[in-house]
Formats: sequence, structure tokens, C-alpha cells
Amino acid sequence: MIPSSLRHWIQEHKIKWLPSSRDSALVEFSFPAIIIGLLIGCLLCFTNLYFGLQTGFISMMSLQSALIGFLVSKMLPTPLTPQEIILVQTTATATGTMPLAAGFVGIIPALGLIDQERDGSPPIHLTWVAGIGWSCAVAFFGVFLSPPIRKQVIIEEELAFPSGTATAQLISVLHKLPPPDTSLRRRNGYQSVGDQELDEETDVRPVRETTPLRHPETTPTAGWHELLWSFVASSLLTLAAYFFPVIFAIPLFGNYLAREWAWSFTPSLSYVGQGIIMGFPTTLSMNMGMLVGWGILSPIAKFSGWAPGPVGDMTSGSRGWILWVSLAIMCADSLVSLLPVAWEFVVDAFRRMKYGSSSQSEGKNDGELETADRLVPGRWVIVGWCASVLVGIVLVWIVFGHEGIKPAATFAGYVIGGLLSILAVRALGETDINPVSGLGKISQLFFAWIQPGNIVANIIAGGVAEAGAQQAGDLMQDLKTGHLCGASPRAQFYGQLIGSVVSIFVTTTAYSLYTRVYPIPGPSFPAPTAYVWLSFARLLRDGQLPAKSDVFMVGFAIIFALIAAVKFYAADKQVWWAKWVPSGVAFAIGFLNTPSFSIARLIGGILEYIFRTRYAKSGGDIRLIVIASGFVLGEGVTSVISLILKTCGVGVASCWGCGQSGVCGGCSV
Repeated sequence: MIPSSLRHWIQEHKIKWLPSSRDSALVEFSFPAIIIGLLIGCLLCFTNLYFGLQTGFISMMSLQSALIGFLVSKMLPTPLTPQEIILVQTTATATGTMPLAAGFVGIIPALGLIDQERDGSPPIHLTWVAGIGWSCAVAFFGVFLSPPIRKQVIIEEELAFPSGTATAQLISVLHKLPPPDTSLRRRNGYQSVGDQELDEETDVRPVRETTPLRHPETTPTAGWHELLWSFVASSLLTLAAYFFPVIFAIPLFGNYLAREWAWSFTPSLSYVGQGIIMGFPTTLSMNMGMLVGWGILSPIAKFSGWAPGPVGDMTSGSRGWILWVSLAIMCADSLVSLLPVAWEFVVDAFRRMKYGSSSQSEGKNDGELETADRLVPGRWVIVGWCASVLVGIVLVWIVFGHEGIKPAATFAGYVIGGLLSILAVRALGETDINPVSGLGKISQLFFAWIQPGNIVANIIAGGVAEAGAQQAGDLMQDLKTGHLCGASPRAQFYGQLIGSVVSIFVTTTAYSLYTRVYPIPGPSFPAPTAYVWLSFARLLRDGQLPAKSDVFMVGFAIIFALIAAVKFYAADKQVWWAKWVPSGVAFAIGFLNTPSFSIARLIGGILEYIFRTRYAKSGGDIRLIVIASGFVLGEGVTSVISLILKTCGVGVASCWGCGQSGVCGGCSV
């Protein structure tokens, strides 16, 4: 049901798309919206798989999906309504984030790295059919968790979900609607498209420190031109780099540093676009981690003899050595960030047990605006979750066998994953960060006790927990957007299910194609998070660490636990410098990825900061978001073309420069 203030405004302006209160969720569940959402989601799926295997980083792209969906809908005879745009966004998100939710950027490559002699189990390489089975096992239980969690965190607790709120504001701006009625204070820079007088007439409240890391602003929406040229530019550069790999491996700091210490530069426009989307504070944290990890710790480990192998070797080189420090930073940051959320959850549960639910809602109106026919029925949730868990247990047993993970242990993984999903959603709602990596490690800790000594079971259990936390968190952002804009939760639920079903086949097929053409992990797709999963599982089993790494792990864990506490305190007090406190997760990603990946993102972050502070600080302008989206999608789509060329035997045109700057991803010299 649409909020009354928005309904009155629409009636005054004689907007015709307004549904009546008697309309069901099917009014918003339109075929064009689903098709557009699936098309955008499939592009995002290939893009996220491509970048996830390269860097371990994927983007939810909710705001960008809504923006692209809006631009596409303008070409239709009847443009989509704001609520249908939300359905586009929800479907695209469910489709595009499956590479991470199903573990194709970390869990599946990690299983392929298992060593028979060291781990007591042969490496596991899933066939296409087995990949479909595994994806079906983890694709739905997070979706069925989202409706009851929505009731708690969006309706009752009214958590911020900054990115979901930002997307709702953007959708309102694009459709020239009043800003959504939200308890969040409105972000600076937002104003209605084509209405320069709105800023003077609208109550603009101060910005909270829980607003998203990036601050997209809006201007007249002639976005197709920017989207097209940025897409073409990124595509052409990516295609050129396929035939001449040295383009993406420039020895910016000299041939010696590029060849021996992995210090090169990848001028990828998609990485620049990701930096724009991530924002300057996050990219700055990532590059600080890069300097510390690759500029200080890597040489120390190498020259001290703690990591005697080649620098880029994940087993004996300094890259594998600093991975452990990165793991300690991520765990410490995630743990400290989750402690306040977990404490609040326990306190709320205790109050409910002692005083009943009325005490929590005392003095607070029930914010549910939807009628029963637009909500997801409780019996659907119960039956769907139970069915997804039972089917998942059977499918995991079929795919991995009884020696891989026992059915009882798989069930425990689903239960633990469900509990951790609640923490993930609450953390995301308050901080805009979904700590899936830390939650996966918590699940691995549990399974080191439940099924000790089993590397396969430990990794799979972590994958199940990560899937639930990832899905529940990402979908909750979309549900927050829908709540603010009056979209039907049931229509969004349909979109989530359809997107998940389609993405099972798209993701598995794309991964199978990549593994046929490229070695994974390999030069082109190092899959850094795969080593994180496997290394942590081995640590829990053996308790052995590389030489002297334990000292640095403890030291950096303490430092970043304190930093995370300071960041939480600053954000809670809403001080201006909170966003400049380094992010532990971003800092650790700088360790995982070689400098070539981080530098280009810093360029994007700097561009975003300059544009936002100098050119878009008053008028509002979303052109930079459009350009960044074009950059990211351009390389993602062209990667499919490169995959086809590689499959057909069309190789690089020249490996000139690769011998001097280190081996490029497209060469074998």
C-alpha cells in the first residue's frame, strides 16, 4: 500500500499509475519489469562472477539496477511505475549476487584447491549438473528468511539500511515524486529532477553518519548518452587488453617492481567505476592496506626468510604470508562490529521474554502499511524454508557424498546460517556493511567442533552460512526500498524467487565456461578469497601458521579491533570524521589483491570525491553514477566476448612487454 502522503501528492498531480487500495500484489508484478530485471541481473551476474574471481569483490548494484531499469523503461510505450522499478531492482539483485551467495567466487574454487596428500581428500571440481545441485541447495533458504526478518528490522525497529534508503530516494527523484517518508534524515544533494525550486520548499534534514559511503546526487536525467559512451569506452579498452595483455599490466613503478614484487597498474575503467561506486573513504582504506601489505609486510616476510618463495605464490610466497594478516584483520573487524548488534539482539530478546512484545512497541506505531494480500503469508515462509532446507540437505549429500559433510551437520549449517543471517541483517541495517566474511568464519569455527578434521565439511558449512547472510542482507536492502516507496513485499518476493531460479543456471553455466577456458585460480582469475577459505579451514584443523605470522596477526587484530570500536563509537555519536576512520574489511582487501587492482579503484574514489565536493555539492547530479555503471557493465559484458574468443581458439595478438613487466593474464610466457 502506498503511503498516504505520497498518494495525496500523486492524486493532486493526476498521476495515472496509482493502484487502488483493493489491488493485489499482482498489479505491480508486471511481465516487462521481470524481463528487464532478469536482463540486468544476468549482466550483473556475469560481471560479478568476472570481478569476483579476479579480486574477490562483487557489487550489489541495487541503485544502479534501478537507474538502468528506469532508463530502459523510458523506451517502452508505457514507462514503468516506481513500484515496478523496485521490482526490476529486486529481481536484478537476486539474479546478480548469486556468484557470491552460491560461493562461485570463493567456496567452489577453494574446494578445487584441496590437496589429497595434505588434506586427506582429493580436490573437488563440480560438473555443471553438480553445480546446479549445489546452487539449488543454497539459493532459497535466505529468500524465505527475508519476510519475517523484514517485519522485525524494517517495520518494528526501523533500521536505517542506508543503501536501500538511498535507492528509494533516487527512485523518487527520477519519477519527480516527493522524498519518501522515512525516519532517516534526508541526504544532502537530492532534489527532484527538473524542479530546481524543491530544495527551498522541502525540509532538508542533517545527514546521519549511517548514510551510505558514497553520495550519489541527481540532475536532469539524460543518462542514456553517458551510459552508452562509458559502456563503449570500457568495452573497447577491455577488448584491446584481451589482444594486448600488457595494457592491463603496465609497469608503472618499473619493470623490476612489476616482475619481482607484483607492483603494476591495471588501467581498467571498470575498476575506476567500482572506485566511484565504493566512494573515496573505502578506496582510501583499501589502498592503505595495499601499502602496508605489499609495500611493508611483503618485503619484510621475503627478506626475513619467512616467505622464501616467489612473491606471488600463495603457498610459500609473501602473498600467502600476508593473507594470514588479512584474515586476522577481517575477523577482528567483523567481530567487534557484530558485538554491539549481538548485544542489542540479546537484550531485546530478554525484554520480550520478560515483559512481552508490548514493551518494545510501547509508544511506537505499527509501521506496517501493507494489507494482507500484499504481504508474504507466514505459512509460505514456514513451508518454503523447511522445504528449502530439506531439499538442500539431500542435494548437498548427493553432490558431496557422506564423506564430504554429514546430513546432520548440513542441517546444523542451515540453522547456524539462519541465526547468523539475523546478525548480518542487523549489522547491514545499522552500518551499511554486510559482514559475510566474518560470519562465514564463525560458521567454520563451529564446524571445526561439529565435524573436526574435515576440510570439505568446514568449507561447505561456511558456504551455507555465507549464502544465508548474503541473500538475507542484500534482499533486505531491496525490501527497505520497497517499504519507503510503497511497493508490494509479495511482488518483491516473487521477483526474488524468479531471479534466484534464473541465476542458478546463469551462474553455473558462466562458471563452467570460465573453468573450461581458464585455470581457476590462475593468472587471469586468482580467486583470492578461495585461499582465505581453505587457509582458515586448514588452520582450524592443524593449528599451524607460517613463520612469525602469528605475531603480526595478533598485533594487527588488536589494532583493528580498537579501530573498529572507534569507528562504531564515532558513527553512533554522528561525528563528521567517522567515515574517515579506516574500514578493516577494506584494509584487508588491499592485502588480498595485488596493487594493480587497488590503484585504479583509488582513482575512481578520488574522482567521486572531487565531483561530489566541487561540482555536485549543490545542484545534485547522478551522471557520475551512470558513467560508473557503464564502466563496470562494459568490461563485464566484454568479458563474455573474450570468453567466446578464447573458446574458439582466438588468442592474444601480441605478448610484447609481458616478459619485462611480469606474466600478463592473457599470456603464458
